[in-house]
Amino acid sequence: MASGRQDLTFRCSECKEENYIGTRNKRKNPEKMEINKYCPRCNKKTLHKEKK
Repeated sequence: MASGRQDLTFRCSECKEENYIGTRNKRKNPEKMEINKYCPRCNKKTLHKEKK
């Protein structure tokens, strides 16, 4: 039986730099994830969205 976990890449919404990799449970969270994380290129905390 396959697990519902899926690997993701998070992209900065301001500079479009791909900074973080994570996982989520696709069955429990079917919508795309958004998190506030530090972006080294922007040098501040920005909204990071799940890459398509």
